[in-house]
Amino acid sequence: MSADAPEPALPVEALSAAAFAPFGELIAVDAAARHFPINGGSTERYHDLARLQPGPDGRLIVSIFRAQPRRLPLRIEMLERHPLASQAFVPLSGRPYLVVVARPGTAPAAGELRAFLAAGDQGVNYAPGVWHHPLLALEAVSDFLVLDRSGPGGNCDECRIAPPRLLRMPD
Repeated sequence: MSADAPEPALPVEALSAAAFAPFGELIAVDAAARHFPINGGSTERYHDLARLQPGPDGRLIVSIFRAQPRRLPLRIEMLERHPLASQAFVPLSGRPYLVVVARPGTAPAAGELRAFLAAGDQGVNYAPGVWHHPLLALEAVSDFLVLDRSGPGGNCDECRIAPPRLLRMPD
C-alpha cells in the first residue's frame, strides 16, 4: 500500500451472541439465557453467562477499569491477547463502546479483524488467546467491571497490525 493510499476501513457490526461466538461469550440480559426468579421473586437471576477461565495456577480477580473515550476515526495498529485465561468486560457506565477482535492463533492479518458496537448493557468475555484491542470507550470516561486472571506466567502478548485498519462509526 502506498503512503498516499487510504487505510482500509474496518466495518462495525452490531454485537450479538451469534456474531461474537468465535471470540467468546456475550454477557447480557437475554431471554435466551437461562434465568429464574430468586429472593422470594424480587430478583431475576440470569445464570452462568460466561465461561470464566483462570488458566493453570491462576485465580480469578475482579477489577474496575476506567477507560478514556477514544476519538474516531481511530487507526487500529495493535492487538493484544491473554493466552492463559479468559478476560471479561462488563460496562458499568451504561454507554456504548467498540470491540475489535480476531480469532486465536498466530498474529492476525489486517483483513482478519472484526469490529462490534456494544450497547451499554452488553459485556463480553474474550476466550483465552483471542486477539483484541484494548478498551474502546466512546462518548465519555467509562467504567468497566473486569474479571480476569492473576497468577504466574506471561499472560499478555501484543502484535502490530499492518497495514493499520481505520475504525469509524457506521453511517
